[in-house]
Amino acid sequence: MDVFGDLFRGVRAHGSLFGSTTMTPPWALHFVDGAPLTLCTVLNGTGWIVPEHGAPEELRPYDTVVVRGPESFTFVDELDTAAEPIACGEFCSTPEQGGTTHRLGWNDNADNGVGATTLIVGAYPVRGEISRRLLDALPVVLRVEAGGTGDPVLDHLAAEVALDVPGQQVVLDRLLDWMLVCTLRAWFDRPGGEAPAWWAAQRDPVVGEALRLMHAEPAAPWTVSSLADRTGVARSTMAKRFGELLGEPPLTYLTRWRMTLAADQLIERESATVAAVARTVGYADPFAFSAAFKRVRGINPSEFRRTAAGVARR
Repeated sequence: MDVFGDLFRGVRAHGSLFGSTTMTPPWALHFVDGAPLTLCTVLNGTGWIVPEHGAPEELRPYDTVVVRGPESFTFVDELDTAAEPIACGEFCSTPEQGGTTHRLGWNDNADNGVGATTLIVGAYPVRGEISRRLLDALPVVLRVEAGGTGDPVLDHLAAEVALDVPGQQVVLDRLLDWMLVCTLRAWFDRPGGEAPAWWAAQRDPVVGEALRLMHAEPAAPWTVSSLADRTGVARSTMAKRFGELLGEPPLTYLTRWRMTLAADQLIERESATVAAVARTVGYADPFAFSAAFKRVRGINPSEFRRTAAGVARR
């Protein structure tokens, strides 16, 4: 598993909120769900994404915007539109309510005349500490122009939304996953962009292989020497190149990754002891694990679990 694939594991469309609507000006849709990630694209027409805090982003045909929650945002026909905003959130899920989020999608078709805009929206849950590292690498709003690898996916989405057939939700979920991956890849690879360090490091023949090994076998007793041996370079070369590309030593990266994995296990495996969780991430000694966890996360494993459980109950 590569770094991007690992961080993406908790970002999945699974019966996610999805909608398609065709609107004629003026319109103003205010999205108040606070979803961790919301993907918006237009198949035809134009509009503006206006985040709660940040600069507006124009959407032209096949442009895509990803908005990071929990802040709300608005989609409008013009920045100075005269339309009253319709609040689209948990209860805004049918055409009668003016919503654009719905489990199976719907098409308003109010007036498909000149100036009409067809909007597709997918709201993503993001589960676990692992995927939060992906969110941390993203701005509040990122925009990818049309003409990339996501265009064929949008063609499939448009075709699927027009249908009413068994299994449609499954197809939409997979297409949304595909679209989100294509969009984030394009954004990370954009000229002059500031992608996270691990994105470029994955392509380095030495550091990329070391990252793949640590992500594939996080509990293995890795040392800088063993990573160097597996990648066919000297220990000094491994340490130098890893530090240059990622800004930290290999074993520091490994410890942070192990603690991220452990954090998710502490939440998901409620009956597992701290010692059991420690073993899954390469620590035979639960005390050494607890010390490492507190050093990285600022709280010991038991306190972290209790705090996470309290948040989940609320």
